[in-house]
Amino acid sequence: MSNATHSTIPLSDVTVWYLEQTSPEDLLPAAVPEGQVTVVRSERALPEFSRFLYTAVGGDVRWTDRLGLTYAQWQELLERPGTETWVAYENGTPAGFIELEPQAEGAVEIVYFGLIPAFRGRRIGGHLLSYGVARAWDLAERHPERTPTKRVWLHTCSDDGPHAMANYQRRGFRLYDTKTEQVPAVANPGPWPGAHA
Repeated sequence: MSNATHSTIPLSDVTVWYLEQTSPEDLLPAAVPEGQVTVVRSERALPEFSRFLYTAVGGDVRWTDRLGLTYAQWQELLERPGTETWVAYENGTPAGFIELEPQAEGAVEIVYFGLIPAFRGRRIGGHLLSYGVARAWDLAERHPERTPTKRVWLHTCSDDGPHAMANYQRRGFRLYDTKTEQVPAVANPGPWPGAHA
């Protein structure tokens, strides 16, 4: 018999929605925002830059799954064959990113997508998502060893930003599954206080 006390981590229910496109014609592009907004592929897999984007975008919506990774583990994820990161910039400043991962049988998953809080609500997200989905559909043109894309999919959840689901649906994604999961009720990892209201 152990005298050790067992601490229990509180759990919270999170709804996860799975969405997909099954044809390039499903994509409904957003208008290009005003101003100097560009989307550029980050062609060199740098964990430092990727981790910056991940924490800056996901800090207030509980992106925590990669926070404990070592440098080598992060590098391994970024160097998966065909994986691409596309970054939106406004006037030279990173505003957000989208990470694409090719999978079996012509599927491409949008693994991560989002904007740094200071850039939300300015129509950059719809444009970045449109651009990134188009790159998912033509990914095999840049990676001839990959099967041409037949399906683009993603999942979002009730912890994500309040406009995420609507943005996906406006871009032509269709809901194909919904699940409820129990996850540890952890605090948002950031951004740090005062970074953005």
